[in-house]
Amino acid sequence: METYKFQVIMNMKIAAIAATLLLAVVIPAQSALAEGDATAGKELAYTCLGCHGIEGYRNAYPSYRVPKLGGQKAGYLVIALKGYRDGTRAHPTMEAQATSLSDQEIEDIAAYLASIGGDTVARGGSDAPGIAAATACAACHGDNGISVNALWPTLAGQHESYLERALGQYRDGTRGDVVMSAQAALIAVEDVALLARYFASLEGLETTKPD
Repeated sequence: METYKFQVIMNMKIAAIAATLLLAVVIPAQSALAEGDATAGKELAYTCLGCHGIEGYRNAYPSYRVPKLGGQKAGYLVIALKGYRDGTRAHPTMEAQATSLSDQEIEDIAAYLASIGGDTVARGGSDAPGIAAATACAACHGDNGISVNALWPTLAGQHESYLERALGQYRDGTRGDVVMSAQAALIAVEDVALLARYFASLEGLETTKPD
């Protein structure tokens, strides 16, 4: 019991530090975001749905389910696409897609993808009891895994295998983000799978379906 309390207190301290760092990074970034045109994005996003619009579609190698986008934050989708375009994220198909897009096209695609699906996110998701390992995550990703900021991803309902891979990439440096890399390094190895399973079990993101 004492060990549990200590872990919760430490996670709360980590969460507070993370929130402070994120605000320093996010506030300037928010003002730089352009307004996405969902109508234009619908025309551009048809290739995205070839993978992200299929329930349970898997990346070939390594094998994991491609992320759900329905209900995801548009601001985060912009950051992710620019990461693939700029080299802070590695995935051959996503890099090829993103490098062909302008900043405005990325904004438009993100606006469209965020606009479809996500009914459970709109309803507020699960009211589920948290776990000690997720205390630090809640500061940015919400108590129930639904993000409290447009630039931070919602985790609730995301595929377990994708979450586990993303955390692994932040830990080994193959996915770059100054805050998440630092946070992931603090997560115990045995908690990576636990966190992925927990957030995947919550109501939230959905497989993106076209109108």
